[in-house]
Amino acid sequence: MFMSGSRILSRNSIGNQTVAAATEQFGVYIHIPYCLQRCTYCDFATYVHTEIIPSEKYVELVKKEMALGQKFFAPRKLDTLYFGGGTPSLIPAEQITSLIQEIKKHDFTITPDTEITIEINPATVDERKLNRYLEHGVNRFSVGAQSFSDRLLKMVHREHNAKQTLETLSLLESYKLNYSFDVLFALPTQTMSELEYDLEVALGMRMSHVSPYCLTVPEGHPLSKNRPLDVEQVEMFELIHKKLLSQNFHRYEISNYAQPGKESRHNLLYWTDMPYWGLGLSAHSYSKKSDYGHRFWNASNINVYEKSILTGTEASHTQFTDSNSETLEYHQSLTDFCYTSLRLERGLSKTGLVAKFGLKAVEKIELLTKPLIDQGLMKLTQNHWSLTDKGVFISNQIFEKFTFLKADF
Repeated sequence: MFMSGSRILSRNSIGNQTVAAATEQFGVYIHIPYCLQRCTYCDFATYVHTEIIPSEKYVELVKKEMALGQKFFAPRKLDTLYFGGGTPSLIPAEQITSLIQEIKKHDFTITPDTEITIEINPATVDERKLNRYLEHGVNRFSVGAQSFSDRLLKMVHREHNAKQTLETLSLLESYKLNYSFDVLFALPTQTMSELEYDLEVALGMRMSHVSPYCLTVPEGHPLSKNRPLDVEQVEMFELIHKKLLSQNFHRYEISNYAQPGKESRHNLLYWTDMPYWGLGLSAHSYSKKSDYGHRFWNASNINVYEKSILTGTEASHTQFTDSNSETLEYHQSLTDFCYTSLRLERGLSKTGLVAKFGLKAVEKIELLTKPLIDQGLMKLTQNHWSLTDKGVFISNQIFEKFTFLKADF
């Protein structure tokens, strides 16, 4: 497919980029792997809630992980806290709020300015649960609605229906809350009129952030058949882009649109070279304790994760092995820097390149970008290289050109 729509970068994998003169921020991601069902397109570390350890036991494991690894990141103000999954809203609200309270006990400061996001699915939040979240500072909600077509929802094995989605969104609107909406497109047999309907319903609500994701599945997957042709997928993306721009949204990242000031601050951490701590099953972390960054991650199997926490010590939890950590070398960090920077509307900063990688990186990038600018796929404005609308459609192909090897330097 023409564009990169992976949600992994927006949840718990690693991306590196420097923003010149930016104050270093810090965020925490907590993975909640419980789901009502396994969606056919999902590749995240999640489990059907009846096929995994009880949620109260899992929450206690995460709390222990906080204690084991707290010294890896010095206590500081949290700019963002993100509960992702899975379906965090599926487990009792008290378990989510207890994690918020627990991280405070380790001297990580949460202020009214801290962006606290929770992913929710339709029909998993009622007014009582919502109020519990609000009482503990949750101020942003990411709704995994995907579509307002019951036919398409059944196709991808979503348990909720369109009516339940509208009820959940109406509840959030009644509280005048900040919420985001995910929409899937390029589904098998999906028509332009169905997509247009999804957009009309979504834009009829008062949301200020939309994340359109092109369905991406491997060849041979049940959902790989009867999908719209590539040219039709391009038309779908163009429709989404045009509709959202007309409603004062801007595409601040390839798969994310927001009204001014409503961008996901947590997701921006991943794309702007800020450190973050991932807690829970499969969660990734990124620190800047080495010249070009250090990243480490937890096991994606629940039994392995549980054993590692129950048998761990503070010392062992901060001494990672080659199998679950990596100290980035110059060329690896530069590759990540370029990938994540070019996903953003602001693009790849010359100043940021020089600050982290020196002049030789700028010289290398100038050679790579010249033919792409000549082809109308990239542009250079105010010392930033960025993708044009034409370039966004083939962003994966462009990113490949910014993959660096050790031998390149």
